[in-house]
Amino acid sequence: MTSINFNSSASSALQTLSTINKSLEQTQNSVSTGYKVSKASDNVAYWSISTTMNSDKGALNAASDALGVGAAKVDTAYAAMESAIDVVNEIKAKLVTASESSTDKAQIQLEVGKLKEQLSSIAEGASFSGENWIVKGDQDSASVVDGFVRDADGAVKVTTATYDIETNALFDSVTAGVGSGGILGDLMATADLTDSTSDTDIATYLSTVETALSSMTIAGGALGALTTRIDLQSDYSGQLSDAIEEGVSRLVDADMEEESAKLSALQTQQQLAIQSLSIANSSSQNVLSLFQ
Repeated sequence: MTSINFNSSASSALQTLSTINKSLEQTQNSVSTGYKVSKASDNVAYWSISTTMNSDKGALNAASDALGVGAAKVDTAYAAMESAIDVVNEIKAKLVTASESSTDKAQIQLEVGKLKEQLSSIAEGASFSGENWIVKGDQDSASVVDGFVRDADGAVKVTTATYDIETNALFDSVTAGVGSGGILGDLMATADLTDSTSDTDIATYLSTVETALSSMTIAGGALGALTTRIDLQSDYSGQLSDAIEEGVSRLVDADMEEESAKLSALQTQQQLAIQSLSIANSSSQNVLSLFQ
């Protein structure tokens, strides 16, 4: 039966066209943005996970940047420690030379005095961004950010690596260009040569130098270990960031080959649906021929 009040064929064709247009709009959006999940309404679960992980990735990248600053601080301290060890070895050599009875101890002391000044200068200059790990001052330890962690309960925290300044500082303080306290405090206060300095005194000075060198070697090892940890953590952070990005991509990125195929199919379906609607609408016009 043909009705002029309701065209069921046209209504069905219109619903089909509406469904196809909606699918076509979604596919076109995926093609233009590259995302199959670009907003919460597309897929609540995947959108929520990707939003959280992208936020964590940003925090992890910030931690990686902080690692770079920490690495610079450690490198500065290590360079100072290495230079100081070279200077103390030079003082050691001068003291050994002074053990020879025919040497001019007063002249050797001039060199030792300059080397001591160099130690203070090295320590005072070992500062990066206002932080000096070689001179203790009022700090007992220092830390560098090395990671960002989200546990199974969703709680987040920033992890840090710590360096013991109180134990490993070359000086407790440097005043008027002269260092005091710390690993080199005893060396700075002694090792003063005069013509009357005995072999026993020199042996005592050499013992002080050896003690300082032993402590400096331990401090240098601690800095080296911290450098290794920072390097490893930096590499790991980069790999972890890539893994997070890849995981999020699998959740929300569109498969462009699939979307391209869908787009072509939907465009064809849209054309056929329009043609079908046109045919259904024209059937109503055939009623007029009955009255001619």
